[in-house]
Amino acid sequence: MWPEELSQVRIPMERDSCAWGDRMLTDYPVVVDIVVRWGDMDSLGHVNNILYLQYFETARIDYLMRLGMDPPGPSWQESGLIIKSVTCRFVAPVKFPDTLSVGARVASIGDDRLIMEHAAYSQRMGSLAAEGDAVIVSYDYVNCRRRPLSTDTLGAINALEGRELPRLTKPGRTTQPH
Repeated sequence: MWPEELSQVRIPMERDSCAWGDRMLTDYPVVVDIVVRWGDMDSLGHVNNILYLQYFETARIDYLMRLGMDPPGPSWQESGLIIKSVTCRFVAPVKFPDTLSVGARVASIGDDRLIMEHAAYSQRMGSLAAEGDAVIVSYDYVNCRRRPLSTDTLGAINALEGRELPRLTKPGRTTQPH
C-alpha cells in the first residue's frame, strides 16, 4: 500500500483502555474520532503541532452543528462566531498509525463569548496527547463588532452540556452558577 492508502486504514483500538479515556468521553458532550494520516507527521516523525488546532476545529464545528447551527459559511455572512484566541498544550507525541478521540465542551460563558475546551486522546497510547481552549466571540460581521449570544444559543449550549455553566464576568474570570 502507498502512504496515502495507509492513512485511510482504521486500526481497531480499545476505547476503554484507561480511566482517563472513560472520563473524557463522559466529561465532553461532543467527541469525534480523527484518523491520523501519514501526511500529518512532520520531519521529526510525530504529528505536526499545527494540526492539533485543526483537530480541535473539527470537534468545535461538530459541537456547533449539534447546537443546530449551520457550519461556518454563507449563512454566517451577517453574524456568527469568531475565534478570539486559541491555545494548545502538547502532552505526548502522536505517531502514525493512530486515531485521536477529540472532545469539545464549553467551560464557561458570558454575554457575548464562551470558552471552549478541547482534549485529544490517543487511542493507540491510551492517554491524553494534547489539550487546549478557545475563546469564541459572537460577532456581527456587517458592523464588525461583537454582539450578545442569542438566548436560543445559550439554551442549546446548556442543554447539550447538561448543566448550567459558570458565567464569565470579565474576560478570563468566571463565577460559579447560582
